[in-house]
Amino acid sequence: MRRIICSLFLGAALLAPMAMNAEEHHYKRYYDRDRRDWHEWNEGENRAYHRYWEERREAHRDWARLKRRQQIEYWRWRHMHPEY
Repeated sequence: MRRIICSLFLGAALLAPMAMNAEEHHYKRYYDRDRRDWHEWNEGENRAYHRYWEERREAHRDWARLKRRQQIEYWRWRHMHPEY
């Protein structure tokens, strides 16, 4: 009985880091209607979005607060700058 309990605890301890990593990779996805493709908002997209505002020399704005037209402008810029 003791061996079974120890095995369960060891198994749980080994699986816990994998479960935590799986949660970290759930990113939000956005659909670009002009290009008819999906974009996953991850760390790379976040860096590109900050770079977009730097190039425009404007203050960073939260994506959720942008108007639809402004979001379309960003996706157009993003497709012209795939290196980010």
